[in-house]
Amino acid sequence: MSSPLTGKPFELQLHFHGDLPLFVRPNRGTQTVVRQLREKTSVKDAIEACGVPHPEVDLILVDDDPVDFGYPLRVGARIDVYPVPAPARLFPEARLQRQQVACLVADGHLGKLTRNLRLLGIDVAYSPQALDAELVALSVMEGRALLTRDRPLLMHAAVRAGYYPRSQLAQEQTRDVIQRFELRDRIAPFTRCLRCNGLLAAIPKVEVLEQLEPLTKIYYETFRRCSQCGQIYWSGSHFQKLRTRLDRLLSDLK
Repeated sequence: MSSPLTGKPFELQLHFHGDLPLFVRPNRGTQTVVRQLREKTSVKDAIEACGVPHPEVDLILVDDDPVDFGYPLRVGARIDVYPVPAPARLFPEARLQRQQVACLVADGHLGKLTRNLRLLGIDVAYSPQALDAELVALSVMEGRALLTRDRPLLMHAAVRAGYYPRSQLAQEQTRDVIQRFELRDRIAPFTRCLRCNGLLAAIPKVEVLEQLEPLTKIYYETFRRCSQCGQIYWSGSHFQKLRTRLDRLLSDLK
């Protein structure tokens, strides 16, 4: 057993597995980091001091034993840090992240990703003007996983579940989020409003007739309306563009 902290400088070795080295700072891609510490700290703080957000960590081993984020570090500890999901063979009962999360919240820079996910029927809260504190609060209050490419935001102590999209391309981000949170079974295309995330419901044409353009009244009979913002949807030319995008997204998930 390692001795407790003595107040003197001591070394820690942190080994980052999978794709976690992409977060390591200042030397991105570094798998092993040696840190000098003087004060008592938790393993979570030591990991995040290397640039790795805690929601990206699924399993931590200290001297080959699983620990949680609050584990107080000891002199000479070897720390192995695994991404989500950690290897199935390693301590499945000690995982730190939920695999399945039903609802998400995205920061203001992920508008295209949000639109794609809503097109697939995934529940994603999004406001382009939302402040960081508002995103964190919504994540906590509604149990939403936070999607952001802002690492300091993802490191906020209150955030329990979250994901840093690796790609800057919306289609690749969409695929990765679906895989990360095991959302395949929740895919239900054209059931959510792309504008506000509300659920869509079929509506008789007569109830929306006065809101339709003349040609729309003539050529279309089937309509849906958002239960939240009232936006009306029908299978016009815009629908065909969405259908094409949806087909690309679904093909990418195969």
